[in-house]
Amino acid sequence: MTDTQTAPRASETKPGEVLLEIEDLHAGVEGREEILKGVSLVIRRGEVHAVMGPNGSGKSTLSYVLMGRPGYRVTHGTVRYKGRNLFELPVDERARAGMFLAFQYPQEVPGVSVVNFLRSARNAVTGKETSAIEFFRFLKEKMALLGMDEDMVRRYVNQGFSGGEKKRNEILQMAVLEPDLAILDETDSGLDIDALKAVSAGINAVADEHVGVLLITHYQRILNYITPDFIHVLINGHIARSGGPELGPELEQTGYDSFREDGAAPDMGPLP
Repeated sequence: MTDTQTAPRASETKPGEVLLEIEDLHAGVEGREEILKGVSLVIRRGEVHAVMGPNGSGKSTLSYVLMGRPGYRVTHGTVRYKGRNLFELPVDERARAGMFLAFQYPQEVPGVSVVNFLRSARNAVTGKETSAIEFFRFLKEKMALLGMDEDMVRRYVNQGFSGGEKKRNEILQMAVLEPDLAILDETDSGLDIDALKAVSAGINAVADEHVGVLLITHYQRILNYITPDFIHVLINGHIARSGGPELGPELEQTGYDSFREDGAAPDMGPLP
């Protein structure tokens, strides 16, 4: 496969295949040279992995490193996406290869309608030009899947949107781009209970056996609506413990203090 070729998309692959392999990842940013201190993780198609941890533990840094945000530097370790060295792929190539990031704080794009933004994004990711009529037909199917009002996509991107609308718009982007790996960076932050339910329902509708999900969150509450296959507790830049969905309620009861370095379980590394 040459550098200009994208990795196979979900339609060409099988559920259960390994998507992402992170091994002993160390990374930081200017001013904080080492935020991640040896993260190891394996995500397969159809799996939902929740990464939980307190502020400053490295959760968002992990998402930024994976998506190639400028300023973040890897000092040690490897990440392979669909068998390829992720760090050899430019940011735009990662998107075309099926990686998607839902932002914690989605930005406004004045003067650009949601429908035009999504059409341009899909054309860029797929490498195919879709007519306006054909795309809107496709978009209506995705909006129906998510229970969204068509009026929303005629508005400018995130301009005047409520917090819940911004996050639902992120999930609509996910539905339109049809990624293989979705990284959701604190999608639940700032949402009231109704918005949280709506956003969670959207994620559940879009994520299927071909999609791997990395769900980054502070709180157990979103896990009441999205059941993860695995939960990883990230403390001080490394995974202090990995387990199943039962780990969420335990965290809710004990808090993160019981997982900190002075009393944490050892890092389990990649899951089998």
